[in-house]
Amino acid sequence: MKFTPRNTATLTLPAGKQDHIEWDDDVAGFGLRLREGGSRTWIYRYRFGGTQRSVKLGNARSVTLMVARKNAGDLEARVRLGEDPAGQKAIAKQEAEYIFGLLAERFLDARRPELRDTTIHEYERHLRVDAKSLHRLPITAVTQADVAKLLNSAAGPVSANRLRSTLSAMFSWVLREGIILPRGNPAAFTHKREEQARDRVLSDQELKAVWQACDGDDDHGNVLKLLILTGARVSEIACLKWGEVRERFDAIELPAARVKNGRAHIIPLSKPARVILAGIDRGERIHVFGRDDSGFWGFSKCKGRLDKELGSAVAPWRIHDLRRTAASGMQRLGVRIEVIERALNHVSGSFRGVAGVYARDPMSDNVRAALERWGVHVMAVIEGRDPRVVPLRRA
Repeated sequence: MKFTPRNTATLTLPAGKQDHIEWDDDVAGFGLRLREGGSRTWIYRYRFGGTQRSVKLGNARSVTLMVARKNAGDLEARVRLGEDPAGQKAIAKQEAEYIFGLLAERFLDARRPELRDTTIHEYERHLRVDAKSLHRLPITAVTQADVAKLLNSAAGPVSANRLRSTLSAMFSWVLREGIILPRGNPAAFTHKREEQARDRVLSDQELKAVWQACDGDDDHGNVLKLLILTGARVSEIACLKWGEVRERFDAIELPAARVKNGRAHIIPLSKPARVILAGIDRGERIHVFGRDDSGFWGFSKCKGRLDKELGSAVAPWRIHDLRRTAASGMQRLGVRIEVIERALNHVSGSFRGVAGVYARDPMSDNVRAALERWGVHVMAVIEGRDPRVVPLRRA
């Protein structure tokens, strides 16, 4: 039948049939599909690679014959050129569903139950913030060059390597979900940066400058002060929960799941550390810090503002340098290495062997005394008093 606006408008389903296609004489493969219930749909049907394919061209009640015929003619021309319109449409639909940003959230949801809070927070920062430029791209369109560009914009080799690791983990998960990435894992063959061990230790005057610049009593300031006093890892304080703080504020008890080396750790708190925690309003919160009760994660912006305020008073430094500063400071005060390693929950060096046996008591008087002595020293520096104290007697 040669389709006209009149005859296509009056076509009805043949008696006894529930589904029928009437074909146009002018454009091969162009038809009008009629179904029981009244649906009327323009279609284009063709063969590709020995398989019959169909493409819907719209509802005949809203799409005119002229428009449908033109679209069918365009599809016929593409088929003659060797294209597969239906296959390309399916790929486009899949790509629309498999957008990087949506898959990133699925990846986070899948990994959240099995990973530590600190790891998930790092994943969230990498995927939601650092990789934001990829969010609208189909996952299949992300290239190795895109990933390399992100890594090149990272703050340093450590940041780049951590971001690379997160992206690689996500792309591997996507592949295991059965989503085909034509280029494989685009993070796998990017450069891994060489990381240099740091030995930066803040001087007493620099420590005083940082402390005084944090006197606003905000979360960032309190976190940094506790890091100075305890020598703890950043995530251990930033994600601290009230349930991990003893009622008397004399210690922090970290479960194994919250500690990098997987060993439960107790941090005795010195007097100035107890004062800081006791002065924070607990309310109904689970976490000690963070506006949304999920821990404090605003280091990048807050540290930038802090460095601007400090100016040349403090040479370039990183937050992790506070942990090294605490260890170095305790050593200057005469604390034995194995006691320092126990205080910082290190599982290397002298902490193995005899030192490990020595430190089985996590609340040993030596560890508490070491952190108390360090707290006294820090406050003497902050208050402008003579920081020299009688060193701990070496055993």
